[in-house]
Amino acid sequence: MAAKSYIIALEEHYLDAEVKQLGGPGAGRDIVERLDDLGALRLREMDEAGIDLQVLSHSIPGLQGVDAATGVPLARRVNDRLSEAVHAHPDRFAGFAALPTADPKAAADELERTVTKLGFKGAMVNGLTGGLFHDDERFWPIYERAEALDVPIYIHPALPQQAVIEAYYKGYVEKHPGLLRAGWGFTVETATQGIRFVLSGVFDAYPGLKIILGHLGEGLPFYLWRISHGLRQSMSETTFRDIFCEHFWITTSGFFSDPALICCMMEMGIDRILFSVDYPFMDNPSGAKWIETLPLCAEDREKLLNGNARRLLKL
Repeated sequence: MAAKSYIIALEEHYLDAEVKQLGGPGAGRDIVERLDDLGALRLREMDEAGIDLQVLSHSIPGLQGVDAATGVPLARRVNDRLSEAVHAHPDRFAGFAALPTADPKAAADELERTVTKLGFKGAMVNGLTGGLFHDDERFWPIYERAEALDVPIYIHPALPQQAVIEAYYKGYVEKHPGLLRAGWGFTVETATQGIRFVLSGVFDAYPGLKIILGHLGEGLPFYLWRISHGLRQSMSETTFRDIFCEHFWITTSGFFSDPALICCMMEMGIDRILFSVDYPFMDNPSGAKWIETLPLCAEDREKLLNGNARRLLKL
């Protein structure tokens, strides 16, 4: 019998109690129970699924819906509490910072503090801030600092804006609320964010910037050829696909599909793909069962399950 692979999962969520008072993700009781737990329940379910390390990140909406005056001191408290949880189980947990993006300079400073003082591995940003996509130049101080620190920024979905909900989903979401989330809304919003990052010029300004997208790249790997073809007349010799494959990493969070994984491998290469579950919105056994039958050679399997994460996050 082959030795068990060390498994790192890096889109694994929790919910800070103080942030919870401002509004949570609208999840069911069993999910909220798991979001609240950074101890026995989480560790037991990791053990049962064979997951060795979770990189913890704050659930939606995080601090992206909080104003600057509230968000800056709140971020410090949230990240300090997460650091305490990580240090209580340093062999099982690592952390992504929550950033007060309403004040980009303060967010950059908080990213630096959490990386240099608390040992965090980067940051996660959820949805939009003040109706703005995060490619807006107002947020570039965050990316300048991320490049300097050599840590990635994980761009995660949140609910679409109300105007988008009205225009795209009215008449359907009432019966199918999941349409706004994993059913489609999350994908559209976050894929659009990924496209805007490529087109914004932020990677020209900060060529070492690293971005992570979950859910196997929010569909973008499948569309890379067509997007690049469609933009061929407005871009320079460097294509959309070139830029995307140089600056983006993707995870398997909430997307346990062999055909989708193979497509991503063919477009981006296995070195750009990292295992994640999306706990507790997806349960650990779903991911654990899937990886038992992955159509990968031993070397690529190790890259997916731990090697790529070790390199990207310096674990």
